Amino acid sequence: MQRTKPPFRADHVGSLLRPAALKQARAKHAEGKLDDAALKAVEDREIEKIVRKQEEIGLKLATDGEFRRSWWHFDFYKGLDGVEMFDTGKGIVFAGVETKAEAVRIVGRVGFSGHAHLDHFKFLKAHTKVTPKMTIPAPSTLHFRQGRQNVSKQAYPDMETFFDDVAVGYRKAIRGFYDAGCRYLQMDDTAWSMMCDPKEREHSRERGDDPDALPAIYAAMTNKALEGRPSDMIVTMHSCRGNFRSTFIASGGYEFVAEHLLGKVDIDGFFLEYDTDRSGGFEPLRFFPKGQKQVVLGLVTSKSGTLESKDAIKRRIDEATKYVALDQLALSPQCGFASTEEGNVLAEDEQWAKLRMIVELADEVWGR
Repeated sequence: MQRTKPPFRADHVGSLLRPAALKQARAKHAEGKLDDAALKAVEDREIEKIVRKQEEIGLKLATDGEFRRSWWHFDFYKGLDGVEMFDTGKGIVFAGVETKAEAVRIVGRVGFSGHAHLDHFKFLKAHTKVTPKMTIPAPSTLHFRQGRQNVSKQAYPDMETFFDDVAVGYRKAIRGFYDAGCRYLQMDDTAWSMMCDPKEREHSRERGDDPDALPAIYAAMTNKALEGRPSDMIVTMHSCRGNFRSTFIASGGYEFVAEHLLGKVDIDGFFLEYDTDRSGGFEPLRFFPKGQKQVVLGLVTSKSGTLESKDAIKRRIDEATKYVALDQLALSPQCGFASTEEGNVLAEDEQWAKLRMIVELADEVWGR
């Protein structure tokens, strides 16, 4: 029952803790003490190391750990046409911990006309023997936390055109990654899970949006982005409630979005956060269609170094089979280990121990 194509029984979301050498190099680069070429040389070397590590512990996929990024999402968005980074004056507050005061806003028509991430993927593909996995933020996340207030009314008098442009831009991006050799692409999302929290829905209204209408809008936008994707390209979506320095923003089960997200979005697999009761129970999985699509259960937390009990994880997998067949399930951490370059509060050896345990559990549950 092991899978030969992604998502794999033992998988992971993408980002990995930045090693000290990389953090030091990025700090020197920010201070102007290290040029672009020297920084890239350090990034290349450290990426090669963590790719080998992923292979050694038995994973069938490898990512570059998002080592060339500061943020899991903004580094991609700022490379799109019509999008710019700006200083917000105040960061996002995660349970008392504040991020850098940066965000993106829409200043012109959104589009995709090339991107540095294409070269990032090519480097990864050239340096791994397993399946190279590329991660980019989901189209819905370009909108949700920014909202209408950060979308130029001059560029977009109506939001319908904005959502259409984002979908078409993503369709071009997906084709661009395919042409670069990518056959496993993951779109990372916080919008769907944030909408499950009544407080976040209220914030959405304050930003000028109607959160009750957004699930249908996001499903249609994502499906339009996926139209025409090649049949040999697997596209998955990861959804969580925030991940910064081991903290979070939102809480709430998937019920509010489950019918649209699981039943109507034409994606090959869903990585769903399930490491704590903040994510609710498995009941919303009843909307997941029978067949070839996969649910990757994020039962192992990336927010602490404490190693979970294998038996406890197996019991939770068994609970999930009440709603989804075992053959349609897989296992991963609930999120990346470093959604931003600061990273979560655990040690690198604890990170690798968790990923190694996931490989072992997958062998025990689904067979070698």
